[in-house]
Amino acid sequence: MQTEARVGVVVEGGPRALNSQPKQHKPLQQQHQQSQIGTVSQLVAGGVAGALSKTCTAPLARLTILFQVQGMHSDVATLRKASIWHEASRIIREEGFRAFWKGNLVTIAHRLPYSSVNFYAYERYKELLHMIPGLESNRENMGRDLLVHFVGGGLAGITAASATYPLDLVRTRLAAQTNVIYYRGIWHALQTISREESVFGLYKGLGATLLGVGPSIAISFSVYESLRSYWQLHRPHDAPVAVSLACGSLSGIASSTATFPLDLVRRRKQLEGAGGRAPVYTTGLLGIFKQIIQTEGFRGLYRGIMPEYYKVVPGVGICFMTYETLKLLLADVTPKL
Repeated sequence: MQTEARVGVVVEGGPRALNSQPKQHKPLQQQHQQSQIGTVSQLVAGGVAGALSKTCTAPLARLTILFQVQGMHSDVATLRKASIWHEASRIIREEGFRAFWKGNLVTIAHRLPYSSVNFYAYERYKELLHMIPGLESNRENMGRDLLVHFVGGGLAGITAASATYPLDLVRTRLAAQTNVIYYRGIWHALQTISREESVFGLYKGLGATLLGVGPSIAISFSVYESLRSYWQLHRPHDAPVAVSLACGSLSGIASSTATFPLDLVRRRKQLEGAGGRAPVYTTGLLGIFKQIIQTEGFRGLYRGIMPEYYKVVPGVGICFMTYETLKLLLADVTPKL
């Protein structure tokens, strides 16, 4: 979910920066038509851009997951030998190069509805928040607008995460499989988990996910907007795309660092009972944090953070560039439909 939050910040900031020039007033009907076209274009462009970004960074994403879950069934000696190069070499040697994209199909299947739900919910939450006395839309009060975007974005992220969570869980289990293949695909995984762990098994780790979505979006949004404002104040002639890319990458690193322990616990909760294994953690979130620190040390909460860092810059860059390119293409095509 961290990636989704980061992408949302960059996408929202980028177009504003690129389209900040004053525009002439147009008739209401024409504005409404353009708004509808823009909504469809943004929905399609955002989903495709996210899917392409996920596909390009899938090897690093899988390495992150494998590192995150190592402490569940590995001894201390194995953990000490772990390194990105060692794990990548093992994947190529034992599973083949294509194994880097294990679970990527379900990642794309998750990303497209997630983007749709997130976008739709964000617009609806903004409308509801603007109906609250004191939060009416007011261009002269930037603080109120910031609060509406902040709260609306957080609620939209929670809604989208809850609605599409089973696909996120299946993606984790498929990506965590190494030599033994227990789940043969998306539908087989969904059916097997429902049969062996009940329907509630599809929502293991949802609590940690929802706890992480809010802070992740808050940190990403705050860091991105602060850095972009500071940059534009001191270097107003720099290219907006480069500014958004740099600030988005730094906000992603900040968000990952702050919320990574929650993401790690979420992954481990998602794998509880996978493949018929006995549960490793029998306590709540605080108990799991305590157990990880006791058995793996404080560094155990950040197991897999390096491949996560490595995928932030290319992930944000690919998504942002794809989004902007598709928006321009769809803006030309849509009026002809």
